[in-house]
Amino acid sequence: MTDITITPGNVPLGDWRAIWRGAGVSLAPGAMDKVRESAAAVARILARGEPVYGINTGFGKLASVRIADDELATLQRNIVLSHAAGTGDPSPAPVIRLMMALKLVSLAQGASGVRPATVTLLEAMLRLDLTPVIPCQGSVGASGDLAPLAHLAATMIGVGEIVFEGERLAAGEALSRAGLVALELGPKEGLALLNGTQFSTANALAGLFEAELLFRSAIVTGALSTEAARGSDTPFDPRIHTLRRHRGQIEVAAALRALMSGSRIRASHAENDSRVQDPYCLRCQPQVMGAALDLLRQAGTTLEIEANGVSDNPLIF
Repeated sequence: MTDITITPGNVPLGDWRAIWRGAGVSLAPGAMDKVRESAAAVARILARGEPVYGINTGFGKLASVRIADDELATLQRNIVLSHAAGTGDPSPAPVIRLMMALKLVSLAQGASGVRPATVTLLEAMLRLDLTPVIPCQGSVGASGDLAPLAHLAATMIGVGEIVFEGERLAAGEALSRAGLVALELGPKEGLALLNGTQFSTANALAGLFEAELLFRSAIVTGALSTEAARGSDTPFDPRIHTLRRHRGQIEVAAALRALMSGSRIRASHAENDSRVQDPYCLRCQPQVMGAALDLLRQAGTTLEIEANGVSDNPLIF
């Protein structure tokens, strides 16, 4: 599958679907400009010596504790390693690719204070198909997918495991084989990599895309079932569904008519059929599947917004 070029904050649902299917990802030209500005803002904060949460303070209950400049790198490394505590089987590779792309889009919008090198490494890992091994359980959810994202961040500093070219390798070895160098995290970077909803959103997107495939299969199966039962396409008459006005219902009826168009089976019993109507499950397909289609679209709209958003904390302006 060919690579796609994405503009952070403006990635359509179709591009997320392509990434789920294995497309490579490259950032659009100019995407790094805001990243550089954000990193420079962090440098100015440090130069002024003012305490700012997540940059030169502790976390959570230790937010009021000031961290010395020579311990900032250790602080960021420690928050990554302390949270890389997920459990369960490894998450599927398509979900991990989505999670990486979602984090890339978030960081590249220049509100997280990370350096360009951090964004570039994540982009390169996606492009070269390095897939971190990330347990499927351990997310906090609304407060941030801390554990799964910590496992991703850990591989970027050479800790943990990565699947590369079909082998499950130590992260440092995988990066080396791919010609990449592990990061030493700068101020704010560990927290920026951990904070976010990218793991939850990746799983939700993957679920949506799987549901879309099942939906298409169900429509075809419904048309075939109607044919097998020697049913009528009269319940799919567009006039019925136009009056009901639900978009999904109208479109499902149209799809069923198209699938059954020109059917010799249907034509063979159009006359002299003693049945008054088909079973409920056949003739009400547009109403049932149309409602499902409307819900899939609503989920897609919500997830597209979430996928393009920045869920870091604190934000750097």
